[in-house]
Amino acid sequence: MVRTGDEPVHARSALRLRCGLAVWGCLWALAGTVLFAAAGRTGWAVACGVLVAVTATDLIVVIRHIRQGPHYQPGRDVPPYEPVDDRGGDQRARERRPRP
Repeated sequence: MVRTGDEPVHARSALRLRCGLAVWGCLWALAGTVLFAAAGRTGWAVACGVLVAVTATDLIVVIRHIRQGPHYQPGRDVPPYEPVDDRGGDQRARERRPRP
């Protein structure tokens, strides 16, 4: 069932994609650091070095979330949570109540 309007509640993060992009960015920033340092461009080398630190930190966080399991990265077999009813009750509970 496709629901709209409650995406933040049921959003699932693509952690493996984010991990791959972090590795890619870290490699490019590391190459930039080395090449700019070899060319004598210290400002650019420092900027790329800071970028290496940021991407490495992101990579560590992503790997930690992946290792924590389904709580942070639910698989396809984990169903999304039921939407909350704005009228103050559970939809299934209302369906079970006898009507007067």
